[in-house]
Amino acid sequence: MSAGTLDAAGGARIVAQARGWIGTPYRHQASLKGVGCDCLGLIRGLWRDLYGAEPEIVPAYAPDWAEAAGREALAEAGRRHLIELAVADASPGDILLFRWRDDVPAKHAGVMATRQSFVHAYDGSGVVESALGPWWRRRIAFAFRFPELPAATAPTITLSNDPHFADLHLADTGA
Repeated sequence: MSAGTLDAAGGARIVAQARGWIGTPYRHQASLKGVGCDCLGLIRGLWRDLYGAEPEIVPAYAPDWAEAAGREALAEAGRRHLIELAVADASPGDILLFRWRDDVPAKHAGVMATRQSFVHAYDGSGVVESALGPWWRRRIAFAFRFPELPAATAPTITLSNDPHFADLHLADTGA
């Protein structure tokens, strides 16, 4: 598989992880599932879920960071750690960056869940899955793909030596 390729299983794994964050409250600069995150915090949390430690420390940022900086800081970070794609080539599991207006840098991020929806942290709503309708599609500025995913590990089951559990049988899950 080439570096720019994410198979359907990898995309589904990322989407499942992103959907696990749905319901997390919006908290500027935060990145903790179930506790709080902003749109960048969601992407950072997914990175930790998939790869472990974050690839770089994110400095503190104000709500108007993109306008104040005047450069594509979010896209630049994406280029350092992700694989840039043509927006038209984005598929479920890929990261989408949005700009609110043509004259400002991209400053919102989400994960494409289906061709018609994406998961993102939105001020006032928290982490939600939203329709990727015309309003959002017009604002997509960049698309990125996560690098090749590490192999998924199966959950570990530890059985007790306690005789009370001697009749415990695990069903075959087909995995």
